[in-house]
Amino acid sequence: MATVQSECGKIKLFNDFCGPEIPVANAVAYGTTAGGCNYYLGDYAVRGMLGETDSGAVAMGVPSGVIRLTGTDQSTKGCALTTDLQFKPSVNGTIVVEARVQSQVLTARRVFVGFCGTLADDVLSPLTGATTTLTLTASHLCGLFWDSALTAAGYWHAVYNGGETTGVTTSTLVTTGVLVVAAKYNVCRVEIDRNGTARYYIDGVLKKTVKTAVSTTTLQAAIVGVWATTTTVTDLDVDYMLVTAARDWTV
Repeated sequence: MATVQSECGKIKLFNDFCGPEIPVANAVAYGTTAGGCNYYLGDYAVRGMLGETDSGAVAMGVPSGVIRLTGTDQSTKGCALTTDLQFKPSVNGTIVVEARVQSQVLTARRVFVGFCGTLADDVLSPLTGATTTLTLTASHLCGLFWDSALTAAGYWHAVYNGGETTGVTTSTLVTTGVLVVAAKYNVCRVEIDRNGTARYYIDGVLKKTVKTAVSTTTLQAAIVGVWATTTTVTDLDVDYMLVTAARDWTV
């Protein structure tokens, strides 16, 4: 491990969403109709179909601050808060993402809180679900996930891909047993150590630990997002989003 060169050895990104917003119908697409990431809420980029008139990140005006991510009415499209691809477990671990989230309804959507090695302006969900099958779209991912198309649609799942431990594609094998309830918050926390071991917490309780769940050398982005499964507008309320990591002093 490199010698720490100053007191700034810890990276901490945080937003309590007490002010700025990306109003629905006022966003302008970045580049093409694929959407844009030229919008920022504090430490995080807002990505997705932001050029649409029904997508954005709206301040809810409630105590302590809440932002509502609103996805467009196009299947597989959505809205997400992200960092850049800048966290490598082998040098930045333990990397952590934590967010307090809720959805008003639990239909026609999928939600992901975690890390992913793939990032684009038109950010897509790192994986999808159908009945009891998980399709791991991203070759590198680690997070808490639920999908209304799964048979166990109302449960958080601890998902992963890209490490020495093969990513599980049968949803019943990775359910946390924690039921998602409409309009009720869950605190979702994902940790990845330098050796690729992942831990999944919900409401402060450790629900799953997976050794070598992810690649230790692949750059990851933290993502909190919601995506449509049909042509229905989706939403996800985010009370706060926290990301922490160790600084890489070798670069």
